Amino acid sequence: MSDLQAVLFDMDGTICDTESEWMAAEFALARRYGAEWTSDDGLLLVGNDLLASGAYIQRRMGLPLSAEQIVEELVDAVLSSVATRGVQWRPGALELLVECNDAGLPTALVTMSYRRLAEAVLAVMPLGRFDVVVTGDEVISGKPAPDSYLLAAELLSVEASGCLVIEDSPAGAAAGEAAGCLVLAVPHNVDVPAGPRRRFLPSLLGVSLEQLRLLLVQR
Repeated sequence: MSDLQAVLFDMDGTICDTESEWMAAEFALARRYGAEWTSDDGLLLVGNDLLASGAYIQRRMGLPLSAEQIVEELVDAVLSSVATRGVQWRPGALELLVECNDAGLPTALVTMSYRRLAEAVLAVMPLGRFDVVVTGDEVISGKPAPDSYLLAAELLSVEASGCLVIEDSPAGAAAGEAAGCLVLAVPHNVDVPAGPRRRFLPSLLGVSLEQLRLLLVQR
């Protein structure tokens, strides 16, 4: 299918620069319990399902908390940071979203962050809008499983094969690819490996909707 039917955006690291807030929250959790944690540990979790990440943290830190409790603490910490420090937007992301909106092209925000955090980010987003929002607490299996992107395509009433996913992480790129979408990887904190349905750009700054359409045609 050569027609671009929708653009599905990841949030953390793609729309906004909140990955550093997640990592800060993980380090704060480790300090609170006197546990060991490294930057490499944090980078392993970028873009992944939050409960899976919580389980990894529980094992790695040896915490007396469930994965669910760990995730709730981390979400609360990132929410607090968003409320007090605001949000840093990734270069070109909102401008591209606005161009999609102006063209009448359906868009979705597809994030492993929980609904309350996504809504807090959207509440301060100065430009653009999403037609659909899918969050990590609304799917059974999070990224790298395809569920979230398949749900977004279903809610938009489009074929996944006609969707372009914009992602910054290996788990997110794998999820989009597994859903049958073309993936535009814009790596931020971690490298994204090559794949048969993946294209790469260093940034969204100056990227146009026409360039996105060409990516779909050229796959």
